[in-house]
Amino acid sequence: MGIVNQDNITDVVIASLGKHGDITNREREIATGLITHLHAFIKDVKLQHSEFLAACTYLARAGKLCNENRQEFILLGDILGVEVLVDMMTNPIEGNESESTVLGPFYRENPPVLPKGASTIQKHFDNEETAYFEGYIKDDAGRGIAGVILDVWEDAPNGIYENLDPDQPEYNLRGRFETDENGHYAFVAVRPVPYPIPDDETAGELLRFMGHHPNRPGHMHFIISKDGYRPLISQIYDADSAWLEEDSVFAVKESLIGKFKPAAADLGTDLHFEFDFTLKAQAAVQAVAAE
Repeated sequence: MGIVNQDNITDVVIASLGKHGDITNREREIATGLITHLHAFIKDVKLQHSEFLAACTYLARAGKLCNENRQEFILLGDILGVEVLVDMMTNPIEGNESESTVLGPFYRENPPVLPKGASTIQKHFDNEETAYFEGYIKDDAGRGIAGVILDVWEDAPNGIYENLDPDQPEYNLRGRFETDENGHYAFVAVRPVPYPIPDDETAGELLRFMGHHPNRPGHMHFIISKDGYRPLISQIYDADSAWLEEDSVFAVKESLIGKFKPAAADLGTDLHFEFDFTLKAQAAVQAVAAE
């Protein structure tokens, strides 16, 4: 079996798994699937050696682009619809639980901890529309959950996230908030604008190879968490934004679309956006996983 040809090469490689070192059942399952599908892909497209070398060079260049501000492999996975698929497989929706979607490549840890209702705006832009975001974090019985942590971030009115823009202050339009005793959250930010994901370097090459565009609709990112509940990574989308039905990373879901409205004078902003989220208790998540 060690001498290979086109007919047996896949079986030979799979048979080598675990022969000279212990591997877990899950590692065997993943490796077997990867080898099987990768070999089938190569045969299906009749991949040439020059194309294989070009792909290796491409991935090496992508790796060199990765740093604390840009995770190129997440970006490539987003462009291919991989991250949103993995997210849907990882976080199946049960009952009235809010839908998750992709984390994206521009998240930063440890944003400023701010009081309820505070503003994430550190730099103003001429074209900005300020917005008061609020809503409730609820359990699946509709009760507000106190002490939930919301980590929020968005692009600036120039379409650039703070960590990619040297002209923006550190952690501009990022913040961490906590719900009150009724499960209510509130903060001030700006209306997120559509923007192109980085289409230079390897991400741009992949987009052009696919004949696809780089644009995303306006959205606000959320990570919502509290002990005892399944963490929720999600985004909320502007119903009036361009690119809702042609998102470059395929992350828009109907349940995550909301509407900006003119703000009442007492809010002190241009716009008002209300959106509630429902979290699933961790015990319920674990029970479903065990079935």
